[in-house]
Amino acid sequence: MSREQDCIFCVAEKNRDDDAKNFVLYRGENNFIILNRYPYISGHLMIAPIAHLGEFDAAPKATTDEMTDLVKRCQTALREVYKPDGFNIGMNLGRAAGAGVADHFHMHIMPRWAGDTNFMSTVSDTRVLPEALETTFRKLKPKL
Repeated sequence: MSREQDCIFCVAEKNRDDDAKNFVLYRGENNFIILNRYPYISGHLMIAPIAHLGEFDAAPKATTDEMTDLVKRCQTALREVYKPDGFNIGMNLGRAAGAGVADHFHMHIMPRWAGDTNFMSTVSDTRVLPEALETTFRKLKPKL
């Protein structure tokens, strides 16, 4: 199998008839918004290019410009739905930087609250989520 066949983002991109099953919330011209299947917190979104691209600095300007616009759109939707105290927005580029999918870059955006339970992942290898991914999908889909 090629890298694209194994890539979670490429699989979600190619299976457009299964957006709800794959938790794809929105499709743009160059990127799409997807729920993280292993979220650190409810509302943990990712924005990935449609093209299988491993290096952010090598991506076309249209892709990175749209990605930034989608980050803003996600922040607005998450603020409206979850009313967080803040946000984490960023990328892990390369395995050494913690990228789970190193050969298809993607942006993370997560709502955060003062005193949230995000620390559980780092201290006890446990994730605490107050809602199922299907619920998160239903809440955010109309906003995106």
